[in-house]
Amino acid sequence: MSPTPEHEFIEVRASGIHGLGAFARRNLSRGQALGRYEGRRYAPHEHGERDWDHALTYVFALSDGTIIDGSDGGNATRHLNHSCAPNCAAYEVEDEDGGSHIVIEAKRRIRAGEELFIDYALDVGDNDPGEYACHCGHARCRGTMVADGQTSSR
Repeated sequence: MSPTPEHEFIEVRASGIHGLGAFARRNLSRGQALGRYEGRRYAPHEHGERDWDHALTYVFALSDGTIIDGSDGGNATRHLNHSCAPNCAAYEVEDEDGGSHIVIEAKRRIRAGEELFIDYALDVGDNDPGEYACHCGHARCRGTMVADGQTSSR
């Protein structure tokens, strides 16, 4: 898969963690922005109209209740897999015009060819965190993609 201009840093290919993954096309510096998470936006009142695939989702929730669905009009950033020890982070950023978007940024230096990961930190409400198993294999793996701290009270 060839990169789009705004995601020249990311190559999508098979991942040893899950399905397709995003990999660094070149060495990346700590703090380097890799691009925006793109996709169709759903306003808070539209969430119920979407038939979400709970087995494979590409969604980000923004603080205003909007959801970005990377499976519809998304880009290479949707292929960042989860890790409990991620090398990237996702930040909500406000535009000059007041709109919000998600930016993916390197948390540390990343070598060309490394798989790029974020911590999904899922909020699953009352659902069982065990239903959201993590397969990152890291020594500090929580065993779930659910946000740290949500599992201790269950």
